[in-house]
Amino acid sequence: MKRTISATAALLATTAAASAGGIERANQSVAFLFEQGSYAEFSISRVSPDVSGTATFGPFAGAQSGDMTGGYTSLGFAYKTDLNDRLSLGIQFEQPYGADVDYAPGTAYPYSGSNADLDTSEVKLLLKYKMDGGFSVYGGLRMQNVDGNVNVVVPAASLNYNLVAPNQTKLGYLVGVAYEKPEIAMRIALTYNSAITQEFQVTEDFSGGLAPGVPTSFETEFPQSLTLEAQTGIAEGTLLLGSVRWVNWSAFDITPTLYGGAIGSLVDYEDDVITYTLGIARRFTDDFAGIATISYENANGGFAGNLGPTDGRTSIGLAGRYTVGKATITGGINYSWIGDAQTQAPAAFTGGAVAPLADFEDNTALGVGIRVGYNF
Repeated sequence: MKRTISATAALLATTAAASAGGIERANQSVAFLFEQGSYAEFSISRVSPDVSGTATFGPFAGAQSGDMTGGYTSLGFAYKTDLNDRLSLGIQFEQPYGADVDYAPGTAYPYSGSNADLDTSEVKLLLKYKMDGGFSVYGGLRMQNVDGNVNVVVPAASLNYNLVAPNQTKLGYLVGVAYEKPEIAMRIALTYNSAITQEFQVTEDFSGGLAPGVPTSFETEFPQSLTLEAQTGIAEGTLLLGSVRWVNWSAFDITPTLYGGAIGSLVDYEDDVITYTLGIARRFTDDFAGIATISYENANGGFAGNLGPTDGRTSIGLAGRYTVGKATITGGINYSWIGDAQTQAPAAFTGGAVAPLADFEDNTALGVGIRVGYNF
């Protein structure tokens, strides 16, 4: 039953991440380290957000943005083996952050035709050491790769901006501590992921000859996080689980040199994000178990970015896990209600005054995923 939580809860977290705080697409769980013996898993998830808004500013009032978020697929892989009675080795690949923005062209909405893509991948090399009394410590290195491109179009402000950021790779780390009491299926784990500062060498271009194809550089800090995960048996075949995850999104900022000097940040967040998750798992037969979860992120208020107009969320997830010999197959589905947000009008429209541009309301996301694990 302990393995049910490890595989299933992590999968549901991935399928819920489309509308998570900032640009998060995975909760960076290392639950696979607690599997018994040697273990390998592969996962794939597909998330389809639906985010649209209506302009409220001056001459654009009533203009519809259309669905400005693209669906995406995430892949994951993890392998764990015991080196001896106390020491375990783990390797993990995941895609923790990303963005896929695409405002439909040819509409009256001010950002019509704007788009942005950001892709990240991480490889982790981890060790876990089991101590006496049920305690263990774990940690290791994270190698993060990032690339992206941005095209901001605002015809009414005569703005057409392009940025291309080639692949950049930097190292970070994670450390954690856990306590387990197997007789009641209890596990409490606290994991810290360091911030990783990426130094981008990019090409920026303002059309119209203002700055055609200028090579520049800037830094972006992918945020540190702290995650507390817990589970315990509450009845025969039944587990209660929960987690609290803090991510330092207020430190995240994408401000290219030329764009920042002329306009401001492409993406930034005023507040950190805390995600709360509560769930219950139930074994129905020796081969089949199910899990249900609910997650919540509070809305922070204020203006949201035009490339990420969401604020808070509530989501529910259902999953099942079926065992066939040494293999486990887990499938899950998650539905999210994305918090309403208000975006800010470009300074070119307002003469430098702060004013709302659009309201994004009644938005949702649907995620599905499957994970296949095998114990050697």
